[in-house]
Amino acid sequence: MDRFRMIFQYFQSNSESIMNGICGLLALASVKMYTCFDFSCPCLPHYNMAYGLGIMFVPPVALFLCGLILNRQSLVMLEEWRRPQGHRRKDLAVIRYMCSSITQRAMVAPVVWIIVTLLDGKCLMCAFSSSVDPEKFAGFANTSLVQVQQMLAKVPCKDDELMRNNTSRKAVSRYLRCWSQALGWSILLILIIAAFLARWLRPCFNQATLLQARHWSNYIDIEQKIFEETCCEHSRLFAHKCILHFFESMQQEIKLHSFSLPREGEGAEGKEDLLRGITDQDQVNKLLKMWYYEKPPLDVSQVAQR
Repeated sequence: MDRFRMIFQYFQSNSESIMNGICGLLALASVKMYTCFDFSCPCLPHYNMAYGLGIMFVPPVALFLCGLILNRQSLVMLEEWRRPQGHRRKDLAVIRYMCSSITQRAMVAPVVWIIVTLLDGKCLMCAFSSSVDPEKFAGFANTSLVQVQQMLAKVPCKDDELMRNNTSRKAVSRYLRCWSQALGWSILLILIIAAFLARWLRPCFNQATLLQARHWSNYIDIEQKIFEETCCEHSRLFAHKCILHFFESMQQEIKLHSFSLPREGEGAEGKEDLLRGITDQDQVNKLLKMWYYEKPPLDVSQVAQR
């Protein structure tokens, strides 16, 4: 049990590095999913584009949502954005910083999926094979428009009898694969340049604002964790006292059934002080309501004076 508690405390104290690791695992999982996925283009003029673009963009949406769900700070950010003003003002710069951090981590796996699909070329070939200009290829010169559309739709299916001996299929396939890989490498290069500029141009801007936003975003996350831990501890002590009170009120029935109860003694009396005077359900509900609607200001000078 202690080992699991140590692991849980490690996850809490290193939430940022853990989230980076989860994003990396999602990116690797997206690559593994694509390599294990059996891509089968329908090779029909009216279905190729829907299937190819669906495979290219639907899984990234799912991976993006998974990145948001696994990131604990997304819920913390929404709670901070939606909470009432109370005695503590809401800093939009902190919310923007948290939103930017969450979005950047959640976008890693979807971008990896899109780049991998473009470098592979199957999705784009399936989606846009019917959109190729047939005049650029000599094999479609003496065929009708309907036959050309059918033949172009069957370009991704190299085992099809209609395209097996067609000399233009390989040319169209190479043409679309080349465009797909060029687009994939271009996106990857743009992202690398953008990351480079963001990394090296960041010191040129106001670092004090960035440090403040980072500090208070970490504070909101840590405050929420400590509040939940304190609530759990108080709930445990409150339940302990309620159970003791129940058994004390049932002493007559327990004596009739000849049960023997162990007494807590001074240990239970010592734990009563940890309830902080909150010994009633209405008091607990009022405290939680005050915490939500009237969060205390971020000023510990008055507490220090007390």
